[in-house]
Amino acid sequence: MTINQEEALYDFLENVTEPFTLEDITAFLRMIEPKQGGRLSMEITALIDSRNMAFRMDSRRWLSRRGCFENVPFVINPTKLELLNGILIPGHRCIPFSNPALMPQELVFYWKGSPIPMTTTEGDPEEFYPYYYLFGEEYAPQYVARDNPENEDAFNSDPYEDPPEVSIKTLDMRNIYRESAFVPGDRFVARSRDWKAGSFDLERVGKDGWAQADLSAWLEAAESGFEDAFSLLGPGSSTEEQIAYAYWYGGKRMREIPAYSLEDFLFEKTDRIETTAYGIESRLWFAGKEIPDSRIIEGYMLPPDRTLVEDILVKRQVPISEYVIQSYVRDALFHGEDDISLILERIVPPSIHLEDREWKILAGYIIDTLEEFKPTYTPFADQAMGPIRERVGELHTAVIDLLARLNKGGIDASWLPKHTYIVLSQIQGHAAGVMEDLDSDEAPPEGDLEAMDNSLDSMIETYEDIKELIEDALNTFRRSNLSVVKPRAGDGKSNPWRMVQISIGGTGVWRRAAVPESYRLEDLHRLIQGALNWQGASVHRFSIEKPGKERSDSGILDNKLQIGALCGAGISELIYEYGRKWTVKVLLLPRYDGEEAEAVRCVAGEGASPPEFIDGPLRFRKSLSALERGSEAEKQAALRELGQNFKAENFDLEGCNRNLNSGILKSRAFDR
Repeated sequence: MTINQEEALYDFLENVTEPFTLEDITAFLRMIEPKQGGRLSMEITALIDSRNMAFRMDSRRWLSRRGCFENVPFVINPTKLELLNGILIPGHRCIPFSNPALMPQELVFYWKGSPIPMTTTEGDPEEFYPYYYLFGEEYAPQYVARDNPENEDAFNSDPYEDPPEVSIKTLDMRNIYRESAFVPGDRFVARSRDWKAGSFDLERVGKDGWAQADLSAWLEAAESGFEDAFSLLGPGSSTEEQIAYAYWYGGKRMREIPAYSLEDFLFEKTDRIETTAYGIESRLWFAGKEIPDSRIIEGYMLPPDRTLVEDILVKRQVPISEYVIQSYVRDALFHGEDDISLILERIVPPSIHLEDREWKILAGYIIDTLEEFKPTYTPFADQAMGPIRERVGELHTAVIDLLARLNKGGIDASWLPKHTYIVLSQIQGHAAGVMEDLDSDEAPPEGDLEAMDNSLDSMIETYEDIKELIEDALNTFRRSNLSVVKPRAGDGKSNPWRMVQISIGGTGVWRRAAVPESYRLEDLHRLIQGALNWQGASVHRFSIEKPGKERSDSGILDNKLQIGALCGAGISELIYEYGRKWTVKVLLLPRYDGEEAEAVRCVAGEGASPPEFIDGPLRFRKSLSALERGSEAEKQAALRELGQNFKAENFDLEGCNRNLNSGILKSRAFDR
């Protein structure tokens, strides 16, 4: 597919409102630019389905986002801040009912046929972040910064601190709130006039206007829609994609009223869906479950109709486009360098083996690109972009090299920090995106370059942090594996031990401990309680199945089973359910030979454990959010629930081991 045809595909999808077939879109693209050969239909199908650009209706038809969401009603519930200030903040409210290419401040709203005027509202940026969380919490500052040039300058002036005050464009709702006698609890029904242009009509609905039974039916459709989206698509490429597909799988009922606002649903009404960490990003996911890691570098930016050069690189786990290669070539020219081998080593580090044929094809492409760029390239014109391109190129090479070495090292992924491969894949994707932006003869505006440089600082810092954690994990892994073959004094009998890792579902809290293989599940129960500073007030059970929508007795394990027997049966992952609130994932890590005086102990962990009486991970996350960005009253309420000295980032290793060795928690297993 040519660039012109790909652009025409996006144009087609932005304008079509009726279901369409492959024949419809192929005919449209051939009118734009005829292409010889029979691959066009296959390329169209691959691009739409791999990037989830339209919804599959059946084997022959798709429906575009516009066709699905235009003229469809949804609910906006103004907050106390908005009512007090006579405003409405568009923020994330219109996902997925407007064109994602539009920024929130570009959306237009109508009341009784007339456009609602815009105003500006000033305040601490943290006051505004919650209105952008559905784009992904990590992206909220970027949306506030991009609201206007003054905000962007304020954020760029210090990438490590938020500015004390910003202004954002908001709807001026003073007359509307007054004329409609709007009171807390009332809602707006919004309906898109034009999905592509981002325009909406608003209509007030009173707080008692809908029956609870109708809202409950919508709630069930929404929960099922999200869970089906997670099961069928995984975490996807963004929270926006997850939300769009939830509305699709939620069926007609989810796209009707009565309904809850998406914010109220996700943050107040459901206990089956929650926001969870996904590497350095966030996603929506099953409550109490972790998103599994993956060793595959995603390469979201690559088209399915790859060139020969791109295909060679993807097969070697270097998922980059030719634009990234060209950016590496520009970096070489910036330094006055034309050694093909050195350029190729930056693109494909020596830790990755290339066949002679692959090397020749890639080298040939680099030679051709150098010859094309040299006549017009001038280092003077590249002064603004050159240093940034150099830094991001070095980062990209380092990430690819580290991923390759991890994949070659044969280390069990369970020894690595959580989401190691996801984090590295995300850094690689962001770095590749910056390199594509810098594959140009003309420098972007100064503000854009400054933002790139700041984001690069953050990427490098994240990479250094994860690299340090990986090195620590690798050292532990090597020591444990060396002890297996290490000569032992005494009678020569083995003393098999295991590391176990416990992670509280829906939180970032985890612990890693050393235990003997003779440890029983009843002993492991006591260890979990001690490591998390819980008191055993609720019933518990171990199972080898992941908990679903309903609790099931299948897969329940006897508490007398020993860890060694479970590992011998090929079981490496357990689920520990504690009451109806908490689910703990238990990983049984590789065996090592313990010393004669080996003691059960916690060796690593992260995050302060939630008090066991809190109503599950969703409530815990809300309390943490209140501590971080709530009002003073909300912070005090959270501290009353969590404990006055609670600090989310604190993990007390010594205190954890005191609990494990206390008289109350001690069992026969500790003395074995």
